[in-house]
Amino acid sequence: MKNKYTPTALALYFNYFVHGMGVIILSQNAAALAKQWGTSQTAALAVVSALGIGRIINLLISGVLSDKFGRKPFVQLGIVTYFIFFIGILLSPNTVIAYILGILAGMANSFLDTGTYPGLMEIYPNSKGTSNVVLKAFISAGQFLLPFIVSGLAAAHMWYGWSFIIPAAILVITFLYFLFGGAFPDSNEVTKEDEEKAKKAEEQANNNIASNVWIDGTLFIIYGYISQATFYLVSQMLTQYGQQVGGMAQASAHSLVSWYSLGSICCVLLTAVLGKKISEIQFVPVYTLGAFVSILLMWLFPTNAALMIILAFLVGFFAAGGVMQLALTVMAEFFPAGKGTVTGFFYTAGSIASFTIPLFIGWIGNMKNVMFLDVIIALIGFIDTLLIAIRYKKLFGKLSK
Repeated sequence: MKNKYTPTALALYFNYFVHGMGVIILSQNAAALAKQWGTSQTAALAVVSALGIGRIINLLISGVLSDKFGRKPFVQLGIVTYFIFFIGILLSPNTVIAYILGILAGMANSFLDTGTYPGLMEIYPNSKGTSNVVLKAFISAGQFLLPFIVSGLAAAHMWYGWSFIIPAAILVITFLYFLFGGAFPDSNEVTKEDEEKAKKAEEQANNNIASNVWIDGTLFIIYGYISQATFYLVSQMLTQYGQQVGGMAQASAHSLVSWYSLGSICCVLLTAVLGKKISEIQFVPVYTLGAFVSILLMWLFPTNAALMIILAFLVGFFAAGGVMQLALTVMAEFFPAGKGTVTGFFYTAGSIASFTIPLFIGWIGNMKNVMFLDVIIALIGFIDTLLIAIRYKKLFGKLSK
């Protein structure tokens, strides 16, 4: 049957297309913004760190409140806050104001996360993993398109601000949609249905095991950190690793990022196709094992240029192709009564990783050793998801759909 909430889902997806642009828009316009603020490009780029601060500030509380008041208010709040960021940056006179606006952008992302991920799981209860993984595709599309917009504006000698106006205009459209309609399923009713399904699955498994907030919650929060750290490490240092350790030419080293991104997109498409037949819990340990093996081989054989290209694709496929979203979906199965809350906890752990990993990179320094750190982190991630799969089988009595 046709899902009456599909237009709402499309609006949610376009919000994340804009979010994909928002993540990189400051770095893409660093030179123009530095001139606007009367500072260096390095100082302008420092504003990017404000996004991480904003995410941590309100993720947990907005997740809890999303469960209490529903998904729509937080999606709307996220849209408005992101709009203020895009327009505010164009009007900001200095880096202080820009940094405050960057914090708002991080908060906007948190509002969207805690309204959108639970909302999509409730719109598509039989395809929760697929619906959340598709968000990753829209984020990647926004990140892919924005550099072409920025370079096109520069080539045409047009105002750089149009790269901010375009995503802001999309947000106006989605906000109007939610203002004059944009219905969501009743989250309380969906929660009751999910709890009944979980209880029935436990009874069919013939055991007395129930999800444990300390055991299962800790495993998922650890993976929230690990999954973000795994692909963040690679994405931030892939070009440098190719040049400094692999001895690759600059152009070839930069191409590794393109292959990495292509792998991510291919994984999203494959997961979306297979998601209706294969349970999310079956994907997660396989993808984390693939990430570990790929990163290990990248550390062992950095000077083989052809192999590095293949491995960059595979790391993007396994580590950045939506496994984080799949794991969140599985976590929501363990704790069906608090989808917004678990989203808040899970992504807070990821935000902490975004803060701490750059510190580790700076402290270690040597790119070969940094890659080895990623090997260790990826291995921990595989062990963690294997334990989650074991707990899932004990709780629900099966791994397949």
